Amino acid sequence: MDRRTFLAMVPGSLLAAPIAVEAQAVGKIWRVGVLGNSPSPHLDDAFRKGLRDLGWIDGQNIVLEYRYSEGRPERLPSLAADLVRLNADLIVAWAAPEAGAAERATRTIPIVFLVHGDPVGGGQVANLARPAGNMTGLGQMLPELAAKQLELLRQAVPNISRVAVLWNAASRIKRLDMGEVQRAARALGVTLQSREVYGLDDFDGVFAATKRERPDALQTLVDPVTFAKRHLIAEFAARERLPAMYAVREFVESGGLMSYGVDLRDLFRRGASYVDKILKGAKPGDLPVEQPTKFELVINLKTARALGLTIPPSVLARADQVIE
Repeated sequence: MDRRTFLAMVPGSLLAAPIAVEAQAVGKIWRVGVLGNSPSPHLDDAFRKGLRDLGWIDGQNIVLEYRYSEGRPERLPSLAADLVRLNADLIVAWAAPEAGAAERATRTIPIVFLVHGDPVGGGQVANLARPAGNMTGLGQMLPELAAKQLELLRQAVPNISRVAVLWNAASRIKRLDMGEVQRAARALGVTLQSREVYGLDDFDGVFAATKRERPDALQTLVDPVTFAKRHLIAEFAARERLPAMYAVREFVESGGLMSYGVDLRDLFRRGASYVDKILKGAKPGDLPVEQPTKFELVINLKTARALGLTIPPSVLARADQVIE
């Protein structure tokens, strides 16, 4: 090889290596498993939008693998194991049940939870500031919101005195919420009728008991079980002409009267930032758990009219959204 040929080849050789490395990094498609409760297009869209805003496009530089338990927590272990078998680079877990199942399935794959009720109490993280381990995300341990929901229900419908509370008694976090509701009820002079479910098969019995007792109103504490049955619960309240308060707007969009609580779409959108940081090299244990910053009161006036209710102007003025 003569000197001219050698010098002509050197620049190309020197440039080829970094170009190849860069192409390999840019060309990698990351596999992200999503372990959820039940298909919810608006929440999925919020999460995908958060990813898009950060440059992550499903099917281009990231692939989202969805697995839903359909409200049956006993399915979560096998669904989490399936995501591990797929060699997911990261697992996104919706709430506490999904996060627990993912944690039991892997201690090495990073896990991001989106709406965990109590990540410290549940043992998923050491503390909120430095989670340690392979898990972090967004928490929402706010049992006082359940008390506020009852107060707002009473303000919207002042003549109620007996309220049925529909809740998942199998959930430790919901027991905390129920304690707050009981304290608020005593202060308001409201009598509570506890309507307990433990799974998806308990709703018919609970509806029958509620119909027999004839409360003045209904409050539902949200968790994966009640969320999966939100359409059925809203239909029951409408059929029995019960003014009803819920924790998230998804129930109101299903025909419920009103909701007050955390904006789930905001949390799902914010969850994308954890995915972005971890895929770029951050360790989950170094990323602090964040709390909700956006809360909303949503009122469905169509439902109010169907129930023959007039929502006081003072309550309507506080609403973040009114569905006409």
